[in-house]
Amino acid sequence: MNDSFALAIHGGAGTMRPEAMTPAAEADYHAGLRDSLRAGHAVLRAGGTALDAVTAAVMSLEDNPLFNAGRGAVFTHAGLQEMDAAVMTGQDRAAGAVAGIFGPRNPVQAARAVMEHSEHVFLIGQGALDFCRNQGLPFAPPDYFYTERRWEALQAELARQAVSGADTRDDAAKHGTVGAVARDCLGNLAAATSTGGMTAKLPGRVGDSPVFGAGTWADNASCAISATGHGEFFIRWAAAHEVAARMRLRGDTLEAAAEEVVAELGRVGGSGGLIAIDAAGRIALPFNSQGMYRGRIGTDGIPHTGIYREALQVE
Repeated sequence: MNDSFALAIHGGAGTMRPEAMTPAAEADYHAGLRDSLRAGHAVLRAGGTALDAVTAAVMSLEDNPLFNAGRGAVFTHAGLQEMDAAVMTGQDRAAGAVAGIFGPRNPVQAARAVMEHSEHVFLIGQGALDFCRNQGLPFAPPDYFYTERRWEALQAELARQAVSGADTRDDAAKHGTVGAVARDCLGNLAAATSTGGMTAKLPGRVGDSPVFGAGTWADNASCAISATGHGEFFIRWAAAHEVAARMRLRGDTLEAAAEEVVAELGRVGGSGGLIAIDAAGRIALPFNSQGMYRGRIGTDGIPHTGIYREALQVE
């Protein structure tokens, strides 16, 4: 047993122009990231598991309407909200995921229920919702998830697509995910990812977040990862597993493997980033987009957060 532990989080990556964000909005994002870090840190400080820590951290972000997961999720092309989530533990590669759901207050809890209370790994749509109800998970009404900002973003994207087409989708519309990775005092790793997906996505579209090896991965032998970005590329390049494989098979460090994979994704059009942690508690936070909402916290309990390509801020 080692008394040290660590946690990292992200709240999405993409086109984030400093000149387009007010100081008040920027402060709100930093505050939301710090709240998430503290939620996860409280679990780890009390001797809790990495799985409990990433669940708590992601739930905090899902409850915050600033981020594209749970409350404040983006809308599909049809004006609906469809959410995906996944959790995975590093000691045994236990995993659970849901996709295309609407109703459970915290999709990450739905993913965890699949892992812990079913014989399956991945449930979707109505079957996933029925399972969540049978498990007694909290549901919320539609107006809980709705935010005017996301609805206006859908209208703007639909208007843009009417002129330019969906294949010219703005980079900012492709991103928006939350996630957490952690190492607990026992040396176990875990990852969790949750998302509302892509603004104006086709109904039924599933991105990389709930796809193990693409947007979510955890293995004590290498690392735990949660990704954010243009999910289609992260799926096709098996991004999360690629980082872990380079560590396990080539002996790459976490930082080298994560940085190289994210750079390679950028060269083929896969904008975004990821957060990663290894068995020693080392953390990597690479991204190839203009910004990524991100943060980390260690045993000392001091949250470090960032948005753009600057050094992480300490409150």
